[in-house]
Amino acid sequence: MGRKWNNIKEKKASKDANTSRIYSKFALEIYVAAKQGEPDPESNQALKFVLERAKTYNVPRMIIDRAIDKAKGGSDENYDELRYEGFGPNGSMLIVDALTNNVNRTASNVRAAFGKNGGNMGVSGSVSYMFDATAVIGLEGKTADEVLEILMEADIDVRDILEEDEATIVYAEPDQFHAVQGAFKNAGITEFTVAELTMLAQNDITLPEDAQAQFEKLIDALEDLEDVQRVYHNVDLGE
Repeated sequence: MGRKWNNIKEKKASKDANTSRIYSKFALEIYVAAKQGEPDPESNQALKFVLERAKTYNVPRMIIDRAIDKAKGGSDENYDELRYEGFGPNGSMLIVDALTNNVNRTASNVRAAFGKNGGNMGVSGSVSYMFDATAVIGLEGKTADEVLEILMEADIDVRDILEEDEATIVYAEPDQFHAVQGAFKNAGITEFTVAELTMLAQNDITLPEDAQAQFEKLIDALEDLEDVQRVYHNVDLGE
């Protein structure tokens, strides 16, 4: 499972390299979450999750407040949540999550990104069965044993706890996300290196150098699309 965390880390580092893109995507996700429920994270679990995740990407408070205020203001902008599945070079698999106010535009752009970069779109369910929805929470300064003790005291049984690089990573069921974070916060831990609800591939693959270069171009093309929020895949990108 360690290689999977490297994939998350790789994607995060890639997004961090373009702060304007990551901030605009978070602004939209926060707006949609706030508009679909109460604009208060204490009563809106979807919004609470997005804000926790935004914190690990250092999204400025001004952007967060502006998105919530827009939702409070009764904006009539409506967005659909879409999921696309597809294949890249050499048996690679991808899941693409999007938020869009124009379904036809988004579908066309995603299809074009696949087609121009050695991939092709699949039908719904053609890829997702090879992935597991997973809560991933990482922190520094605690060993796996110390993290396990905190979770045991809170009576929380998670999938796995691993020490990877300089962080300890907890892999849990998606509905355990807030419970795990709550246990850590009760133990005085408030900073997290990662706080994600993600789709982890059941089996990662390693691509030959030429195929990996093409795969990375495909990932970049998809993530550059305005409507695309998240891209998950089954390729071990290495360190």
